[in-house]
Amino acid sequence: MTLLNALKMRGFVEQITDPKLEELLQEPLAFYWGIDPTAPSPHLGNYAGFMLLSHLARAGHRPVIVIGGATALVGDPSGKDKERPILSREEVKANGASIEKILRAILARSAPQAEPIFVDNADWYQGMNILSFLRDVGKLFRLGPMLAKESVRARVNSEEGMSYTEFSYQLLQGYDFFHLAQDKKVSLQIGGSDQWGNITAGCEFARKSQGIELYGLTSPLLTRSDGKKFGKSEQGAVWLSEDLCSPYQFYQYLLRVPDQDVIHLLKVLTFLDLEEIKELEASMQNPHYEPNALQKRLAKEVTLIVHGEEGLDKAIKATQAANSFDPELLDAVIDELPHCEIPLSKVEGRLLVDIFVESGFLPSKGEAKRLIKSQGAYINGEKILDEQKTVAKEDILQGNKLVLGSGKKKKFVVFLSES
Repeated sequence: MTLLNALKMRGFVEQITDPKLEELLQEPLAFYWGIDPTAPSPHLGNYAGFMLLSHLARAGHRPVIVIGGATALVGDPSGKDKERPILSREEVKANGASIEKILRAILARSAPQAEPIFVDNADWYQGMNILSFLRDVGKLFRLGPMLAKESVRARVNSEEGMSYTEFSYQLLQGYDFFHLAQDKKVSLQIGGSDQWGNITAGCEFARKSQGIELYGLTSPLLTRSDGKKFGKSEQGAVWLSEDLCSPYQFYQYLLRVPDQDVIHLLKVLTFLDLEEIKELEASMQNPHYEPNALQKRLAKEVTLIVHGEEGLDKAIKATQAANSFDPELLDAVIDELPHCEIPLSKVEGRLLVDIFVESGFLPSKGEAKRLIKSQGAYINGEKILDEQKTVAKEDILQGNKLVLGSGKKKKFVVFLSES
């Protein structure tokens, strides 16, 4: 089986620019994947693209990772219905350093044999003046194809519209591809399906400018079976940085994946062999199948790659503590669990509905009441059915903590202080 076919079977291939790519991938080549540092961390959707990078690296291809210090200042309109917030150069630089550190650590676990090259596209734009760019790059782009790009057409026809800044993004990414072809011998760019227009712009520019043949491969965006994007939680994006999303929270997010999505995610987010995944899928039909067993495997495999052995150990211990309600275990792993601190005097005797909201666990009393009505509200593992339930002294573990629950999987610890 060719590498390209193997990637297709895992769900990594949506479009390729040329069928010749299948043959080219039989020999080592340099390829690139880019990420704009618009935040201090990649998220789970980026990780799916990074797994494609890892598969190529494990097959002997050389990854060039572009941290888009220049393109982040412009903003990619792909997949956005309004313009991104403008970041300062200092923010972009700090985000880029943080992202590189995270990605290096993950790649060391996902493809330890790889020798990645990290570059920042700000390095080749900072010495270029606007007249040179318009004359040497802009003249080879035509408005017709640029306006026909899906990411552009949708925005131009929207009420929000599109600024010239965003419109110029495909020129920058197109030139990046050309520059890397000359400087790093890159011949392939990979990205999500929303990057197809930007990738083909780079292939076309290289052909027109120097007669260079470049290739592109895009992957489907990471979505759920209902079409919504994976990687979003109630708190926002599921970040790969443990400072923004603890290993426990990351692990728990994957534990809550629906059955209808878990097989696809095992193919895309892990390195499990396809035959093993096929066996796991068949096991779901076994009458003795343990509910959530595949989600546990998914959470273990992905957390191990993203957070390493130490992070996985923290996540499992925190999960055990939250499920056992053992006060000593909770104290030992509290930094891994979502939690807050409230004075004991403001909790004992108060309505549980109020505590759900004041702790920050739920956004409103209405939501708390709906959770109780739907039989999804818990305190210390016990289901709460009464909206008028108050917090009694016997509800408080060791006199200083409560474990709130939304369903059986989502937990939140309230620590009770004396003052």
